[in-house]
Amino acid sequence: MALIAAGVLVGSAQAQSGSSTAGNGWAGNGTHAAGAGNGNGVGNGNGSGNGRAARGVGSATTTAVLTAQQTTDLLAMVEEEKLAHDVYVALARVTGDVRFTRIAAAETQHQQALERMLVSYGVADPTDGYASGAFPTPAFQELYDKLVARGSTSLAAALAVGREIERLDIADLVGAIAETDEAAL
Repeated sequence: MALIAAGVLVGSAQAQSGSSTAGNGWAGNGTHAAGAGNGNGVGNGNGSGNGRAARGVGSATTTAVLTAQQTTDLLAMVEEEKLAHDVYVALARVTGDVRFTRIAAAETQHQQALERMLVSYGVADPTDGYASGAFPTPAFQELYDKLVARGSTSLAAALAVGREIERLDIADLVGAIAETDEAAL
């Protein structure tokens, strides 16, 4: 993976397993049933139940087991999506350009999709509890700081940083897809 190859993620990640708590999982039509928590929901706007849809909450898990490489890739991808989101939010604030706000919203959707995968495989989200611009992996923190600093100098520089993020993201996705035979991934 490009970010991994670039030294952003070093070493191996360990899967943290365990079952999710609170809530009844995801209903088949994309709505959340009887959940509770403090996160971001998903679906088609038809939320139901007696609680809020929550990130990392529910009992929908899979019996498939990820390989160490698949776990490493999945953990890196969720952190990378957070990085992209947080950089775009910072660049939107600095430049005032609404394009960064729109792209940040798309990155939120990507991150939430990956977080649902983590839950389904019983893997803890490494980004859970980290504020915008803060990362559990030092290399991602360093990359965030560099990208925001570089993109904050001008609109042209911010757009160049955005292109760089998207190229890295695509390269990482292509690499991860090539490395797996797990259909759900």
